Amino acid sequence: MQQICDRVAGLDVHRDNVVACFRRLGPRGGVVFEKGRFATTTAGLRDLEVWLADRQVELVAMEATGVYWKPVLYALESKFTVWLCNARSVKKVPGRKTDLTDAEWLADVAAHGMVRPSFVPPPPIRELRELTRYRKTQSDARAAEIQRLEKVLQDAGIKLTSVASRVLTQSGRAMIEALIAGERDGARLAELAIGKMRPKIPALTEALTGHFGSHHAVACRRILGHLDFLNESFAALTEQIDARTAAFAPVYALLLPVPGFDRLTIDVIIAETGADMSRFPTPGDLASWVGVCPGSHESAGKRRRVGTTKGNPWLRRALIESARAAARTKGSYFGAQYRQIARRRGPNKAAMAVAHSLIELVWHLLSTGEVYKDLGDDYFASRQDPERRARRLVAQLEELGFKVSLEAAPAVTA
Repeated sequence: MQQICDRVAGLDVHRDNVVACFRRLGPRGGVVFEKGRFATTTAGLRDLEVWLADRQVELVAMEATGVYWKPVLYALESKFTVWLCNARSVKKVPGRKTDLTDAEWLADVAAHGMVRPSFVPPPPIRELRELTRYRKTQSDARAAEIQRLEKVLQDAGIKLTSVASRVLTQSGRAMIEALIAGERDGARLAELAIGKMRPKIPALTEALTGHFGSHHAVACRRILGHLDFLNESFAALTEQIDARTAAFAPVYALLLPVPGFDRLTIDVIIAETGADMSRFPTPGDLASWVGVCPGSHESAGKRRRVGTTKGNPWLRRALIESARAAARTKGSYFGAQYRQIARRRGPNKAAMAVAHSLIELVWHLLSTGEVYKDLGDDYFASRQDPERRARRLVAQLEELGFKVSLEAAPAVTA
């Protein structure tokens, strides 16, 4: 097998140490290996850097192991060409497995080009990615706390969500605060309703009459306090993210008109891809990297359906949420696509298909700079053959026992 690089090092990374294997061609042919073990502290990684530099290493290959690869890569990326390899791609043949042989195998597969490096964004995008991912965890925690609040209210016999659309509307927050303060009269609680909730006062009076106890008040107070903290944290993170994405104004201008996309989704797209589509040769490569396209399995000339590939979970989730929002957009191509697929294969597969279309659209928009133009919700209907559709409808009517004769309508003149 052809060798693409002569002086290669493989790194087997762990939490506390990293095992390095340097591979080079021997003076009389063959391959010579040198191995060492280093700590993953800053001082240990500095020793590793010196060890690699003394051997004039051209390429460093390392396996993506949890989060432990990050400090190692960050310490070496400015001095060496570093390949971060997918663990699935460098899995060793079962046998005598040790840290040293793992590092040797990494060096060997990298030297022969048997593995492709994973996408690692530049430092500014990595900083942005850290913030957007943490903001998402805060959003998930906020949703979980709201669900917990609803459970406490249900336990107390308070049926607020049977009347209101959400538990924490402006009126709902005031009613819960009053319950915590000791108010138990359903009529007085219902009078706290404002806006569109006012006509529902009779129903609210009945729904807010329960057995709300002191332990419920303690739980609700803690939940509301935690929600206030999460809201403050979410706002502070958003402020930091907005400051770091100010230079991406053209990206927001291109993507905001797309159905289902909002600023938070575009923040994730920028943080996960760097908004640089040159790293992905085709839209299919980007869709595969995200994990919204089906896998491939062929054997003996037969193809078998398999699930979607594993990809970037943060961007994949954001795209699926956007796909479900786009499906509810009236008059859009994505709504028509969702309905057409959902009828045959269900809502989940339809949402995944729309997510696939959305990420391919992102690739085209950011690669070409073109302005988004919706194809319309009649896109699929307009591409159908009228005669074939007429025959299908006639057959359906005949199955119901009707006798059908068709007559072409006269052409309409302007």
